[in-house]
Amino acid sequence: MADSKTKKRCSFCGRSENEVGFLITGMNGYICDSCATQAYEITQEALGEGKKSTGATKLNLKELPKPVEIKKFLDQYVIGQDDAKRFLSVSVYNHYKRLLQKDSGDDVEIEKSNIIMVGSTGTGKTLLARTIAKLLHVPFTIVDATVLTEAGYVGEDIESILTRLLQVADYNVPEAEQGIVFIDEIDKIARKGDNPSITRDVSGEGVQQGLLKLLEGSVVNVPPQGGRKHPDQKMIPVNTKNILFICGGAFDGIEKKIAQRLNTHVVGYTASQKTATVDKNNMMQYIAPQDLKSFGLIPEIIGRLPVLTYLNPLDRDALRAILTEPKNSIIKQYIKLFEMDGIKLTFEDDVFEYIVDKAVEYKLGARGLRSIVETIMMDVMFEIPSENKKEYKVTLDYAKMQLEKANMARLQTA
Repeated sequence: MADSKTKKRCSFCGRSENEVGFLITGMNGYICDSCATQAYEITQEALGEGKKSTGATKLNLKELPKPVEIKKFLDQYVIGQDDAKRFLSVSVYNHYKRLLQKDSGDDVEIEKSNIIMVGSTGTGKTLLARTIAKLLHVPFTIVDATVLTEAGYVGEDIESILTRLLQVADYNVPEAEQGIVFIDEIDKIARKGDNPSITRDVSGEGVQQGLLKLLEGSVVNVPPQGGRKHPDQKMIPVNTKNILFICGGAFDGIEKKIAQRLNTHVVGYTASQKTATVDKNNMMQYIAPQDLKSFGLIPEIIGRLPVLTYLNPLDRDALRAILTEPKNSIIKQYIKLFEMDGIKLTFEDDVFEYIVDKAVEYKLGARGLRSIVETIMMDVMFEIPSENKKEYKVTLDYAKMQLEKANMARLQTA
């Protein structure tokens, strides 16, 4: 009994020195190695929480990229689309200035200008958003509008958009409240029918009405883990007043709405002169808010997206440049893949022209280029890594053979 009393014990867990690795002696007690480790982890966690709650990152106007610098950065990754780049660069820069203006004491309050970008598939809407995210000093997230439904229906709640932003900001609410959200595929929530509210449009008009409070700016209760799987979780209030929303969508078929509007005034000599100057190959450049309304967006949501810009369809020259020029071009990606196996990959110049011709024929934009290159390179990527070759050159004949072989195989299975 006397021996058990004289044994040294950890003052925290009560275990004796025989039951632990070692004991650290203090002024009036002891701590074992296990409790010391736990104490360190608790301290780090507490300090981490303290850092998170300190508030938003302080921005300095001198350190922020100017619109011209933002556009130059976008030019390295995205070919063409100068108008969309200028709109995006100015909007992001003004967003920074609005955040900095909160500290100034005057009465002039700068309001946010949310953006909507319209352009056919494969013209670079999502790529612009992903590229600009690399440059930003504020939290940025890309969300897909196709999964959104009204509250109470299968799908995701509108508030899940802000859940994603909170996750990017590491649940630092002041940081998230000055972030930027890119809502992709905004055209997929267009009103399904011409007559409003005859039937419940839970993934169309209903979602648009739910988005109104987010775009305008209000305090929204956000579920930190997503909406419906954890109904009892504590909500986090987020003020969307300073969150910039950028929306993008293909709006497939909107060219017909634009054409109808341009040809409404067909009576009179001046009307025929105006219609004669319309560029029918690029109707998107004439887009106006009323076209979005006729496509199926409600007027209230159009009013909350005051900056409307368009992306030009990609012509042959743009597709040729996209294939090889950007920092992360498709061809550079394949060269890198082969380089990792110690193989030098090269292409005949005629192969590039052939790929571009096929992409123009398929009308899939920049995404069409990837699918064509993937089809041409599939057999090479399968065989070459196993062979002891140090270099490989893709010829025009081989490219034609691979594409024709793939097309024949599809015809046989159809």
